[in-house]
Amino acid sequence: MSLLNEISIFLQQGRAKNVKEAVQKALDEGMEAKDILNKGLLDGMNIIGEKFKKNQVYVPEVLIAAKAMYAGMDILKPILTETGVESAGKVVIGTVKGDLHDIGKNLVKMMMEGRGLEVIDLGIDVAPEEFIEAAKEHNAKIIACSALLTTTMTQMKKVVELTIEHGIRDQVTIMVGGAPVTDNFCKSIGADIYTPDAASAAEAAARVCETA
Repeated sequence: MSLLNEISIFLQQGRAKNVKEAVQKALDEGMEAKDILNKGLLDGMNIIGEKFKKNQVYVPEVLIAAKAMYAGMDILKPILTETGVESAGKVVIGTVKGDLHDIGKNLVKMMMEGRGLEVIDLGIDVAPEEFIEAAKEHNAKIIACSALLTTTMTQMKKVVELTIEHGIRDQVTIMVGGAPVTDNFCKSIGADIYTPDAASAAEAAARVCETA
């Protein structure tokens, strides 16, 4: 079994210590950091994402796999930064104002990072203006808004309106998600993409960044 394959499998099993050791070994053997990232860590995380979508694994397994991915990333990050390997794209993510739920948002963030995207996490209770400021500051391609309450969903519309006001509407893709959110709601507020789960959200975001 190749070392990269080993990294992918260890990650899927959530074995952070093994992932760390295998990543270091791959580097010692002269492998490119970006190959270890793409063909080892991200490969494993994509497989977990697919399984999660098909209900073959659940939230705890995803969290453990993500932890293993971050363990490997800790070793690779300095080298990737040094060699100037850029992320596949930048995403600003947050739970909208008035909403304090973050499990769904955190899952989406992990899945997106598992696709090689750089995610700027604004946390919970994020005002519409904050999404705009962060998108402009980081030159993000995507703004991803999460809500778990019907009462806070309306904040997403304000985010869309502010992107128009600030003249960046055509530069960013607005993604929305969360339990009460639907595709119809997404269309009605003028957002771009609704996805029903974290894995689909990461897939959609990766597609946007590929074509942007």
